[in-house]
Amino acid sequence: MNQISDLREPFAGERQDGISDYCRDLFSGFARSDQRRWGEVYLRGLLHVPGRRTPANISEKVLGRRMVQPIQQFVNQSTWRYDSVRRFLAERASTLKAPEAWAFDEVVFPKNGTRSAGVGRQFVGSAGRVMNCQLGMATSMVHGESCLPVNWHLMLPRHWDDDHELRSSAHVPQHERHRPRWSYVLESLDEILEWDVPDAPVLANWSYEPQVEQLLLGLEERGFSYVVEVGASTLLPVGAGPRQPAARRVPAAEVVQGMRGWSERAVLARPDGREGKTRHSHFMIGALAAPRPGMRHAPRHLVVEWPFGRQQPRSYWMTNLPPDRLADTVALAELRHHVGRSHDRLHEEYGLGDFEGRSFRGWHHHVTLASAALGFHRLQELEAEFLGDEEERYLREA
Repeated sequence: MNQISDLREPFAGERQDGISDYCRDLFSGFARSDQRRWGEVYLRGLLHVPGRRTPANISEKVLGRRMVQPIQQFVNQSTWRYDSVRRFLAERASTLKAPEAWAFDEVVFPKNGTRSAGVGRQFVGSAGRVMNCQLGMATSMVHGESCLPVNWHLMLPRHWDDDHELRSSAHVPQHERHRPRWSYVLESLDEILEWDVPDAPVLANWSYEPQVEQLLLGLEERGFSYVVEVGASTLLPVGAGPRQPAARRVPAAEVVQGMRGWSERAVLARPDGREGKTRHSHFMIGALAAPRPGMRHAPRHLVVEWPFGRQQPRSYWMTNLPPDRLADTVALAELRHHVGRSHDRLHEEYGLGDFEGRSFRGWHHHVTLASAALGFHRLQELEAEFLGDEEERYLREA
């Protein structure tokens, strides 16, 4: 990277935009100055380059000349640690505003080829069909209607476990293997627990998974509250107790039909997807017996949305939040729908899906920097909210 001296002048007229200061803090953990400078080049490209954010387009628009090889080297082969960037984003955001929730969602990266890390024909739950793609698990901090993905995992299809040629060409680490999706959620939470960030309820969509038990147990063992959406056919563990120590697994729809009593009921308004429109639905929450007698965790409850005039519920959620806060639980569940818009924004405005490399490390580098690009604007918004709150507090106390 002996071209590093050429990178100084293009930023001279942009010192007041705040990006250089942001990058200085964001990349402070990088061992080498050239990594920090190429990081700024790449981030500026993700923020400002129109169209696809490829190394060619980034270098031409940011530097004024084509310098593809050093950018590819920085993203695909360079050894900088993406976890330090993710931790910075999460900790900086949480100092400005504590997250209302941690949301976990799959993110689809459609692909044409077969050689990129983790690519394959696989079922995509959020799309309801089989696609040739990479599947990522994104962990997002949720602040009302705004979200910031701060942690990522690439989920490997099963055929990648034993295909040594594929693994070698994509530089997939030896320990990375196909595993159930719930394990990625728990691994991400374990990583987050090492960061200096507040606890918050966990939100996840498990409506396309056949079982939810391993996820719930893992969340409970780590002390997290949760609101997890399940499907009508998702098997729920029910019936455990002194007289029946082994839990049965029953589809959620059957659990609802067999529910003898509901702890709370309420009629609540929900957005129906059309601007300015709402729908009113009947919401109910009922207790489920703990799957393992003697376990020390909050009781599980099933929440259902049952629109007027329908024979079956529309939505189901598992939660360990108190049943007397049904409206708050439903509002929390609603927050997860804002996460999808943040992912769309990452694709449309920050080039999340524009990565052209094949390596496992390169994928992680790219998605981390795309999050950092969104984070540049999101942190500005949080700072403005924080200052506004401080000013309002000062005026009240004056």
